[in-house]
Amino acid sequence: MKITEHIKRAEGKTLFSVEVIPPTKGTGIEDLYKNIDPLMEFNPPFIDVTTSREEYVYIEKGNGLVERKMTRMRPGTLGICASLMHKYGVDTVPHVLCGGFTKEETEYLLVDCLYLGIDNVLALRGDAMKGQSRFVPTEGGHGHAGDLVGHINDIGRGKYLTDEQRTQEENKFCVGVAGYPEKHIEAPSMAYDLQRLKEKVDAGADYVVTQMFFDNRKFFDFVEQARAMGIQVPIIPGIKPVATKGHLSLLPKTFKIDLPEDLVKAMQEAKDNAAVRQIGIEWAVAQCRELKAYGVPVLHFYSMGKSDNIRKIARELF
Repeated sequence: MKITEHIKRAEGKTLFSVEVIPPTKGTGIEDLYKNIDPLMEFNPPFIDVTTSREEYVYIEKGNGLVERKMTRMRPGTLGICASLMHKYGVDTVPHVLCGGFTKEETEYLLVDCLYLGIDNVLALRGDAMKGQSRFVPTEGGHGHAGDLVGHINDIGRGKYLTDEQRTQEENKFCVGVAGYPEKHIEAPSMAYDLQRLKEKVDAGADYVVTQMFFDNRKFFDFVEQARAMGIQVPIIPGIKPVATKGHLSLLPKTFKIDLPEDLVKAMQEAKDNAAVRQIGIEWAVAQCRELKAYGVPVLHFYSMGKSDNIRKIARELF
């Protein structure tokens, strides 16, 4: 079922969903199941599965020689999606990236989605490769998420890159895109970033899921500005509870977001990471209660491979 259909069927009730990360190469799926199992009591209608882009690794060859090779550290997104659908009976949302994929490779991935009965995808430009100062499109690939959205919708309408005639069967994907309550790291202004979001929606995106944030006012302002621009699709907030003192510097540096001063002070005064984890749970519960009162369609949690804190949060909300 499409995400938009899940939202419509909920009739205003806020749903629970989670994003998971594929295990590294050579690691079994059982650890992933162990983190998802405790969350199934909250009946997530869908689970997102991230996709990693390629990166370089350096292999010692001896005699001072080093060989550089390209690899993907966390492959298997579609296989995991199929496994989760089979095990839990939930819809899954594979992330589809511009970076690291040619248009042909993207098309093959989307065809595999159709074979597996996957109705939903999240279309993302992706980050720059490690070691690159800016995003560089893959040769033969898409450079912008809006172009990727258009390609996904073409596939859903039976229009392929190399076929002269469209197929008769149409399988419209439900396409999600990313939104940034504190603007994208590369955007010169919020107005500029919102215009890029509108372009993605105009290209056929069906819903928006936001980057993590910790100040609800920024989310509310983001939604109001998006609606004023004519963006009327559902906007889903992304939630990430803080868990370690390292998040004080890691999250702002990685995602270019601000942490509210009250949260910063509480984390600084915490005696250890166990105390920080409890602070993160309490902050997220309060944040999510306000978001539910606001009427968000879904609370979407970034699990980052762990679920015990998310379970504690969800038990207070659902």
